[in-house]
Amino acid sequence: MRRLRNVKIVATLGPASNDYATIRALFEAGADVFRLNMSHGSHDDIRARHQMLRQIEADTGTPVCILADLQGPKLRVGTFANGSEELVERGRFRLDLDPAPGTAERVNLPHPEIFAALEPGSSLLVNDGKIRLEVADCGPDFADCIVTVGGTISNRKGVNVPDVVLPLAALSEKDRRDLEFVCELGVDWLALSFVQRPEDVEEARSLARGRAAILSKIEKPAAVKAYDAILAVSDGIMVARGDLGVELPVQAVPPIQKRLVRGARAAAKPVIVATQMLESMIDSPMPTRAEVSDVATAIYEGADAVMLSAESAAGSYPIEAVMTMNNTAISVESDPVYRDIIEASRAAKRASVADAIVAAAREIAETTPIKAICCFTQTGKTVSLVARERPRVPILALTPLVETARRLSLTWGTHCVVTAPQERFKGAVICAARAALSDGFAQEHEQIAVVAGVPFNVRGTTNILRVAPCDERLIYSGDPE
Repeated sequence: MRRLRNVKIVATLGPASNDYATIRALFEAGADVFRLNMSHGSHDDIRARHQMLRQIEADTGTPVCILADLQGPKLRVGTFANGSEELVERGRFRLDLDPAPGTAERVNLPHPEIFAALEPGSSLLVNDGKIRLEVADCGPDFADCIVTVGGTISNRKGVNVPDVVLPLAALSEKDRRDLEFVCELGVDWLALSFVQRPEDVEEARSLARGRAAILSKIEKPAAVKAYDAILAVSDGIMVARGDLGVELPVQAVPPIQKRLVRGARAAAKPVIVATQMLESMIDSPMPTRAEVSDVATAIYEGADAVMLSAESAAGSYPIEAVMTMNNTAISVESDPVYRDIIEASRAAKRASVADAIVAAAREIAETTPIKAICCFTQTGKTVSLVARERPRVPILALTPLVETARRLSLTWGTHCVVTAPQERFKGAVICAARAALSDGFAQEHEQIAVVAGVPFNVRGTTNILRVAPCDERLIYSGDPE
C-alpha cells in the first residue's frame, strides 16, 4: 500500500483498537507502525494483537512494523490510610521505607536506590510534576522534604527525580520477562523506557540477541546529557516528551526536541516524536490548531515518525486521529517551505563509499526525472543512508528478508518490498523496475535509480549506482540472468 507522504505514523493499540476490523481500519487510514504498550495489557492481550497485525500483513501483502514499548522502572509512592492527602505549600512531608499506610505527614517510597542518590536540595516530582518537593534532609531510608508546590497526593502516584542519575537498571524484572516474551513472539523494535546511560541500551541488546532493533526513549535529563553516547549504541530514538516535560522546564523541551531529531538524522537512525500530539482527540473528533501545529513542526524538522498514544489506544476517535496525522503530513510535505527546511538542515557526511553512492543517488534524483531510488539491502543500512539524504523522490526498500522490510517501515520515505534473493546486478535492476511499475512509482520508460552492493547478499557492500529505464522489453525479456 503506497503512502502519499514520507513521514511515518505510529499508532498505539489498546482497548479502543483491540479487534481486527479497527486495527485494519487504522492501517488503511495511514498507520505504518503499531505500538504494543507493555505497561498495559496481559501477555495474552499482547499476543492477540500481534496475531491480528500479522494477519493484516498477510491479507494486504504489505510488511507491518510492530514496536513493543517496555514499561521501564516505575517509581511510585505507596498507599494512604485515607486514600489521599492534601499537601500544603511550604509544609513538611517525609518519604521513607516504612510500609505502613501513609498519612498527611509521610508515605512509603519503596525505592531505597532513590534515597541512596538524593542530596539536600534535590527535587522530587509527584504525579507528573503536579506536586513538587525539595529535599531538606535525607538518609539511607528517608527524605524529609519541603513542599514547594502543593496538591492532592494519592495512592501509587509516580515519582520523578530529575536532578540525579539514579542507580537503577533500565530493565526491571517485569521488563526482562516482557522483552523475552515479545522477542519470541516476533516484534521488530523494542523501545526502552527511562534510559539514562548507554549501558542501559547495551544490556537490552544483549538480551534481545538480534531478534529486534533497539529504540531508546529520551525522557530523562541524564539521557539528554548522554545523548551522543546513547545514540551511538541505539538503532533508533524516541523523543518521549511526556516525562521529559515533567523533569525539565517545559520551555526547554522544544529546543531539545530539535537537537535530538537532528542528531538522529545525522546518524542515519530513525527518530520518533511522541506524546500528546493530538491529545484532545481522545475525547473530540477534531484536534486543536495548536496540536496540528505540533505535528507539523515535527514533520518540518524531518522526524521519521510521529506517534499517537492514548489517542489511538483508548480514545473515542482512533481512526480519525490517524487520518488527521496523515492529512497533516500530506499538507506539510506539499509545502515548498518544507523542502527548503529539509534540505537546509541536511548534514553532509561523506565518510565511506556507501555515503558517496547514496548522496550521488539523491543528487541525480534532484537534477533528472528519476521517479524513485530503489535500494537492495540485507540489513537496511543502505536504505537508512538514503533516507538520511531526505531525497525528493520515494525510496523503495527491496530485501529478501521480511524482518528487514518490517523494521524499515519506521524509516522516513521508505516503501518496503520483500523480493526474491538476487545474485547478479542485472536481475536486481529488473526486480526494481518491476516493483516500481507494479506499486505505481513509475510508468513504462520512466527512469529509476538502483543502489546495491556487489557481490550480492554480503553485508556492507553498497558500491554501485545505476540509472535504469522501466522498459517493458527489459522487464519481460525472460530470465533476468
